[in-house]
Amino acid sequence: MDSPESDAALNAGQDDLPRIQRRTVLTLALAQLFSGIGNGAALAVGSLMAVQLSGRQELAGTSTMAISLAGALMALALASVAASRGRRFALATGLVLALAGTGLMVLAPVAESFPLVLAGSALIGAGTAANLQARFAAVDLARPEHRGRDLSFVVWSITIGAVAGPNLIRPGAQLGMALGLPEISGPFLISMAGLVIAIVLLVAGLRPDPLLHARRLQGEAAGERTTLPARRRGSLRAGLAAVRQSPAALVGLVTVAGAHLVMVAVMSMTPVHLQLMDQASGQDHSSADTLAIIGFTISLHIAGMYALSPVFGMLTDRIGRPAMIVAGQVLLLTAAALAGLGHGNQALVAAGLVALGLGWSVATIAGSTLLSESVSEADRVLVQGVSDACMGAAGAAGAALSGVVLAIAGFAGLNAAAAVVAAAVLGIALAGRRETAPSQGR
Repeated sequence: MDSPESDAALNAGQDDLPRIQRRTVLTLALAQLFSGIGNGAALAVGSLMAVQLSGRQELAGTSTMAISLAGALMALALASVAASRGRRFALATGLVLALAGTGLMVLAPVAESFPLVLAGSALIGAGTAANLQARFAAVDLARPEHRGRDLSFVVWSITIGAVAGPNLIRPGAQLGMALGLPEISGPFLISMAGLVIAIVLLVAGLRPDPLLHARRLQGEAAGERTTLPARRRGSLRAGLAAVRQSPAALVGLVTVAGAHLVMVAVMSMTPVHLQLMDQASGQDHSSADTLAIIGFTISLHIAGMYALSPVFGMLTDRIGRPAMIVAGQVLLLTAAALAGLGHGNQALVAAGLVALGLGWSVATIAGSTLLSESVSEADRVLVQGVSDACMGAAGAAGAALSGVVLAIAGFAGLNAAAAVVAAAVLGIALAGRRETAPSQGR
């Protein structure tokens, strides 16, 4: 994974840039497709496994919290690795850690160990951080007018794997039982296979490395001969300082963090809420049937997160980043209304989860694009890492608090709290629109 760039790759010039960018985006897209299978299972089953092995409903969000918190902690580390060794090594490293995490999730029910769930979830969080940073790898070599499109295509590519992941829960459970494992372990066997394929794709296909190659081309344009021009080293504090220097970047950062908090808080408690609804209905469903219902609902949500990403990317390029940020918050408010007011109706909960995914997608694509182009080249990779760290921290906070809010105020109360957050971000976006719009020519 850490072999140096070949001479042929490093000598590729501006004439080869469109071909290299197409190969880069395709490789990232295929890797996202297979790694998405692992994320889908972790999101849908992790909260159930946490309740089952801890025996406490209020700990339902701890698996998602561990994923988000570890993703936050790993974001800056992976960004630092990318800055020094390139995107290929950083992304593959994150997925290798996630592969180890899925192995622990297989073993946790066997050992009846709640700590293993947390450890496995934390390692899966490293894969989540890598998947988030893949969208930035798509714009390292992209033309300015195509940044939103290329970023959104990589986000979109996770759709098939992420939607398939939850729907493979029941076959995975059956596979686990056939192998003598607890049925809740089985889905993670499929996740492991997807992650292995994704790692191979990144290692073999992401050549030349987009970040290192972009730096080389910039160095040549400046008359330099080095393939690794000076880069900004820094910490979370340095990255936040760079963001604060640009009002547009600050709006972008608040947007992606806020949307992630809302999405994770509501999504992570939906499996628990649906399970409680099923138990209260008095219908005689097997645990596998209940898992299938939950998996289908989460797959609809994940489809909302990714399926229309290319459309949102093109709209981001066409009508502007600020307008799409506002649209994302409106969708998140709609989602909270549907799922909260319709908390007793499975169809309305599913509709709310779809709207939740759509709002997250719009806000993340527009906010990430605005953030990336609103800071200097020297600060860009660091700020991208800070963005993902803040997303992870926000998601961890949402996951940690969501179980408590669900236990106290129910699913309706949880959605009401999510609506307050989305409304606050909407206010910030509207207040900052006057400053951000001129920089985008909108």
